[in-house]
Order: sequence, then C-alpha cells, then structure tokens
Amino acid sequence: MKPKKLAKKLAHWEECLVHQHKKLAKQKRKLPREVVEDYVFESPKGPVKLSELFGKKKDLIVVHNMGAKCVYCTMWADGYNGLYPHLSDRAAFVVSSPDSVAAQKKFAQSRGWKFPMVSGGKIDFAEDLGFKKKENWWPGVSTFQKKGKKVLHVASAPLGPFDPFCATWHMFALLADGVNDWEAKYRY
Repeated sequence: MKPKKLAKKLAHWEECLVHQHKKLAKQKRKLPREVVEDYVFESPKGPVKLSELFGKKKDLIVVHNMGAKCVYCTMWADGYNGLYPHLSDRAAFVVSSPDSVAAQKKFAQSRGWKFPMVSGGKIDFAEDLGFKKKENWWPGVSTFQKKGKKVLHVASAPLGPFDPFCATWHMFALLADGVNDWEAKYRY
C-alpha cells in the first residue's frame, strides 16, 4: 500500500477508535445506576465513608489500585499525580488499595503523590465492584454519583496495557520498534 493511502487509512482508524471510546462511554453512562453500600475505608484521618469521599462534589472517581506491590499500578498512579488537579476540578478523586494507611503514606511520599488515598483492604468494596476475585486484586476505575444520601455506581473499567487511562503504551507504540518488550519499573 502506498504511504499516502496507508496514512489516510490509519487516520480513519484513529478517528474510529476515538468514536468507539466515546460510544462506549455513552453506553456505560446509560447503565442503570445501582445504589451501593456506604463502605467505610481507612484513611490518614481515620475511618471515612464512601459518601464522605465526595467532599462537595456530586461525582467521584475511585481508582482500584493493587498497591505498592504492583509496578504497573504505581506507573498509573504516577500519571494520576499529574492529572489530579484537572480531575479534582471536575470530580472528587481517590485511589484505593489494599495496603494499610501507613504503607500507603510511606509509598505515596516516596513517589511524590498528592492525591488522596484510602485503604480498602479490609472491606468488600473492590470485590463487590469486580476488582477482587478470591485473593487476587485487579486494577480498575469506578465512578459514582451522590444523590441525596444515596451513592450510585455509574460505571467501571479495567486497567491494563493499552487501556485509555495510561498513555505510555500508546506513545511507545508509535516508536519504530513499538513497545519492544518494555516493562515498567519503580526506578529507572
């Protein structure tokens, strides 16, 4: 295929991907909103209810993070650190992991993270939302809306290589050799 024709085809595919992401998000927002339990997490300030994580916002984004043991979850969280001012302008934002509050605090300080974190390791929150199966934790993101005293689950999505929540793989894919077996690390 000639370069100009291929470039045109690739531009079309990229446009289709953007359209599909928008369509998927729209369909997820159409899902019936289910009332969820007002889970109680551990936080640096003590126990905190899911409903309290909203602060003054009506929307909440919760990232399900596997904790300090996962280098990929760490990479995603490093990215959220830069996005946090933008995200928190629109919605409340918090990262939940199974790690203890003390372990989270120590790890977050070592990474320079500024976003709030809560420990969900002793409650069924991640399991109820599909991000813990048996003893295995899985990364993802869930969104919620507050209606009066009720907390409604809006949507969820898994996290993984080439997901729309981390630019790393997408940028590496544009390199001459692509991702090329690259692996995330805690330090480079």
